[in-house]
Amino acid sequence: MKLPRREFLHLSAAASAVAIIPRLAIADSYPSRPVRLIVGFPAGYATDIVARLVAQSLSERLGQQVFVENHPGAATNIAAEEVVKAVPDGYTLLAMTVTNAVDATLYNNLKFNIAHDVAPIVATFRSPNVLVVTPSLPAKTLPEFIAYAKANPGKINYASAGYGSAPNVNAELFKMMVGVDLMHVPYSGSLLPDLLSGQVQCAFPPIPLAIANIRAGKLRALAVTSATRSDALPDVPAVAEFVPGFEASIWHGIGAPKKTPEAIINTLNHQINAVLADPKVKERFADIGGVPLGGSAADFHKLIADEIAKWGNVIRVANINPA
Repeated sequence: MKLPRREFLHLSAAASAVAIIPRLAIADSYPSRPVRLIVGFPAGYATDIVARLVAQSLSERLGQQVFVENHPGAATNIAAEEVVKAVPDGYTLLAMTVTNAVDATLYNNLKFNIAHDVAPIVATFRSPNVLVVTPSLPAKTLPEFIAYAKANPGKINYASAGYGSAPNVNAELFKMMVGVDLMHVPYSGSLLPDLLSGQVQCAFPPIPLAIANIRAGKLRALAVTSATRSDALPDVPAVAEFVPGFEASIWHGIGAPKKTPEAIINTLNHQINAVLADPKVKERFADIGGVPLGGSAADFHKLIADEIAKWGNVIRVANINPA
């Protein structure tokens, strides 16, 4: 049956309105219950610290509690897989970090693709790692460390949080660009006790993890891994001042399961950007050695893609294999 033109237009308009209503309802009602933010590291790690700082202020802005849940294991892949499989309704989020980008190349048997199965919301934080040595090591500057390492190939141990962790890939990039031979000692738990006791001689931990011990004189900071110096350690040079082109910052962000409604992604992006613009949050980030990022979901998507490409190359050249 052919409908009169006027009736057809009325029905079309009504159908369009019905399609719009759910999207508007989602935007207006979210969140109506607490939100889970899943962290793939134990409490006290850099990712956990940043996630809790953001969650605290985000809870106030959303009017619902944002709970941080620590689900460590399998180099953050347990947490990532849990979020990938979660209902895409905005109530289960992933605290993302550079490790997720590294894992995309490091592991061949993942049940998800971080670049396609997680919807980026916003990047939250950037901080360099820092090359630290035990006070007993004779090198007091980065040039002295490089000279000492070249004179003692294979005799300096560096600690990391495991194969593919940021301290591991940072150290491997350093080895490649400087031409030194450092022995890798991976840890499944905290590397700090053995580093502080001198069982291992150096590491490239995130500044938030090391800064208290640096300030207390228990570790000697030789260089930060960002392209320029960090405001948190202004007297510590950047590796790039001696090794042109070296840059290896860590970053954090928040993602959601693929197919999470765009209205929810936009709400979270807007509210988290507001959190990152808060002077108090900026001050807290500065205290732990980093700066807020922010920006659009598209900006974060590009960051993830760029980091997957960068660290994928390092993993292949250095032949890093998970143990």
